Order: sequence, then structure tokens, then C-alpha cells
Amino acid sequence: MTAEFPVARPRRLRRTAPLRRMVAGTRLHPAELILPLFVKEGIAEPNPVGSMPGVLQHTRDSLRKAAHEAAEAGVGGLILFGIPLHKDGRGSAADDPDGIVQLALADLAAEVGDALVLMSDTCLDEYTDHGHCGLLTATGEVDNDATLERYAAAAVAQARAGSHVIAPSGMMDGQVAAIRAALDTEGFAEIPILAYSAKFASGFYGPFREAAECAPQFGDRNAYQQDPAGPVGEALREVRLDLDEGADAVMVKPALAYLDILRQVRDMVDVPVAAYQVSGEYAMVEAAAANGWIDRDRVIMESLIAIRRAGADLILTYWATEIARRLAY
Repeated sequence: MTAEFPVARPRRLRRTAPLRRMVAGTRLHPAELILPLFVKEGIAEPNPVGSMPGVLQHTRDSLRKAAHEAAEAGVGGLILFGIPLHKDGRGSAADDPDGIVQLALADLAAEVGDALVLMSDTCLDEYTDHGHCGLLTATGEVDNDATLERYAAAAVAQARAGSHVIAPSGMMDGQVAAIRAALDTEGFAEIPILAYSAKFASGFYGPFREAAECAPQFGDRNAYQQDPAGPVGEALREVRLDLDEGADAVMVKPALAYLDILRQVRDMVDVPVAAYQVSGEYAMVEAAAANGWIDRDRVIMESLIAIRRAGADLILTYWATEIARRLAY
């Protein structure tokens, strides 16, 4: 460009709302949004999550209602997290055909399976009594290789129940390969895997652990989730490994604090890239808005635009239904 002020005036294209809308370089569409939902066994009424205003631990009935609302709003899909009544050291409910997630998936497949992509989180932390993402060794460490067998069994159970997409989140080495092999062997070669490839050990997960009742009973997850200050390129290596093992799409989690990673992943791969706007991001906005410190609706939309602009094709957000309705008008 050679023109300078006063000939060049960038403000001309920002002067009115219709002009700004017409030239927008980043757009959101409801089909790109994925709604995380929690379903809990053994409750008669939905339980509000204290640290996440507006988010519930659902009954099977209220879960169906929330799914119908998401479908009617045009949301692209939902991802399901389950809280069983009984937990044990091996996370037995994760692959139990009568486990809460499997029953809920069957409900949703029958009622909204043609309108929404049904995704299932494949991990063990919601199902183990110790709250870690895998089986433990005698010394209390997470046993990577033994855990892979449990992930594979859970993925097959979820596919049988009606899940359209398996989303392993445990950050075990080799988890995608183990799940892909199990799905293929059991006749589910058509089921894609959305890998939580770059999942960081983050302080932004606190409210989720209340919602999913999965806080570790000892220690932390720093030994298997990625270090926020880890080696340069580690996230990209994790993504490449997951793709080599058969992942069909990859995810960066959390979203806003890792937009730089999201951009690098988007530039590197030729598969869909998802980003998870996690519970802490949601809770901070809701808390600040409740105190009158920010414009809630504006900040929500701005945060989603930032994630989309950084390269996310898909966004997991607890505001999915609300935003999809807003985008329709």
C-alpha cells in the first residue's frame, strides 16, 4: 500500500454496524460449537454446579432436554461427561454397558442422534475413586500402558452405546493407537477420534473438577498433562504423534491461555482443530459479570472470536446453546 492519511482512512470500513459485519474476517457459526454436558447417576433433579452458574449435573431426563435445546439452536454437537454412583480403582463404570454415560448416550442417540454429533469423553478420572486419569501402580503412579486397555474398552462401550466421536482426554502415550485398534477390531472403523492432543496441566480446570467430581485425591496431573512452560515444540510433537496413531481431529485445551499453540497447530495440520474454552474461562467471565465489572455478552463473544481467529475450526464452550441462538438473529 502506498496511500497515506488523509487519503487512506481505515476507519471508513468500521463506520457502521452493517459495514463491520460485511467485511468481518472472522465469523462464528452454530455448527462449529460443541456443548459440554454432565450427567450424574442416582439424582432425581439436576444439580447446579456452584462454580459454574448456569451449568448443571443433569439427570437423564434433563440431559435429553438440554440436548434438544442445543439441537434446536443449531449447535453442531455435544460432548458428554458422566459421574457414576460408584467409583473404584479401575474406573469400572467407564466401560459398563449399564454405566451412566452409556445409558445417556443411548438416550441421546435415539432422540437427537440425527441432529447433533454425539461425542464422548474417554478417560477414567470421573470413574476412579482416586480421581486420576488411569490405573495406579503399587507406588501410586499412573500406569500408562495398563491404562490404555481401559481406554480402549471404554471407547468400544461408548461406540456401542451410540457415540459418534470418541474423544480421549487422558494424555496417556499411545492412547489414540490403542483406541483406534480396539474400535477397528470391534467393527467401529467408521467412528472418528478427536484427540485431546495438546492438553495442558492448568489451573483453569478447577470448576470442571467440581462439575465432574474428578479432583485427584492425592498429587496432581502434572506428570501426564503438558507443562505450560514445557519444551518448545512439545505440543506440536504430541499432535503429530496422535495423527500418526490415527486421530481424525485434534484439540488444544485450554483455549484462551494457549492461543499461540492453537495457531501453531492450525498452521501445521490439515485436519479439523478444536479448542476447549474450559470451565475456568467460563467461571471467570460469569463471576466478573455478576459483579458488574464487565459486559458479559460482549466478553463472551469476544473470547469466542479470539479462539476462532487463532485457528479453531471447532469450539467446545459451555455457552454453545446461548451463542447459537444469538447467532441466529
